[in-house]
Amino acid sequence: MKENIFDVLMYLFENYMEDEIEILPDSDVIRTELMEAGFDQLEVSKAFDWLESLSVQRAIRPTVTAAFRIFCPEEREKLDLDCLNFIMFLEHSGILNPANREIVIDRVMALENEEISIEKLKWIVLMVLLSQPDEEIAFSRMEDIVYDLVPAYLH
Repeated sequence: MKENIFDVLMYLFENYMEDEIEILPDSDVIRTELMEAGFDQLEVSKAFDWLESLSVQRAIRPTVTAAFRIFCPEEREKLDLDCLNFIMFLEHSGILNPANREIVIDRVMALENEEISIEKLKWIVLMVLLSQPDEEIAFSRMEDIVYDLVPAYLH
């Protein structure tokens, strides 16, 4: 099975994160379930590391409300122009604040050997917003975009 970190993250999101499950199984149980589902142990470990890093970043709070973002060459290589424009669209429409934008970019860059499409970027944004406190409205708006309930770009 040729699965990658993103596939593991999607599995976790769809089975554990999206529904507000009251009692989550411990990580060993989830790891075992992932291995039984055919995911590689290394990819499972990387996905758990990715999620752990995401939870550590909850403490980031924006200190500057208006910021101009210049993407470094590595970010521009990882994120094509459509992805960069989409991130800016999300920020300008109020779905992402500058701190959450930086978390999204960090989590994208953490997916080392992964090509990032707009679809994958949408899911990463959704996972980031789910992990952040007081972002229910932004999460709901992003969920509408992910599930194509509203057009992503309004003219």
